Amino acid sequence: MKYLIAGLGNIGPEYALTRHNIGFMTLDRLAAQHDFRFSFERLAYTAEWKHKGRQIHFIKPTTYMNLSGKAIRYYMDTLKIPIENVLVIVDELQLDFGTLRLKPKGSHGGHNGLRNIEEILGTQTYARLRFGIGSDFPRGRQVEYVLKAFTDREMDELPVFLDRAGDITLSFCTSGVQQTMNIFNQ
Repeated sequence: MKYLIAGLGNIGPEYALTRHNIGFMTLDRLAAQHDFRFSFERLAYTAEWKHKGRQIHFIKPTTYMNLSGKAIRYYMDTLKIPIENVLVIVDELQLDFGTLRLKPKGSHGGHNGLRNIEEILGTQTYARLRFGIGSDFPRGRQVEYVLKAFTDREMDELPVFLDRAGDITLSFCTSGVQQTMNIFNQ
């Protein structure tokens, strides 16, 4: 069984610890914990790892957030991974910082990365792990907020949430979306 896990973010050191890069951060944390490495390939940094009989392919698209669908479609097609085995990890303004919600489908909700994935795949029916980044910004300052680094307090708390996101990701691959939602969604 093959799985494709796409952590969304933007490439470049100026984006490394920003809220919009929580997908990249989640995959980097998993890689550090399980000793696999990313390498630069076509349209993404990629890694693969075997876990409980599953072949898991991880990608961090290099297409920037707003064109994430291009990399996801390419790796789905190249690796022959069905959409039900795809998970996208994405930042979510509508959830409090650290809140994690797995969903089997849904609208893009104004998120440009998810909007592009929906356009490229032609469907809203793909699993996504929404990672809450909060919405503590003045009206009209959303872009500034998501491209800003986490606060010191948030950085101190982040490892616990990244570990939980990693647990959810691995559970998705071994137990499926429904059972994982039952275990982890509150």
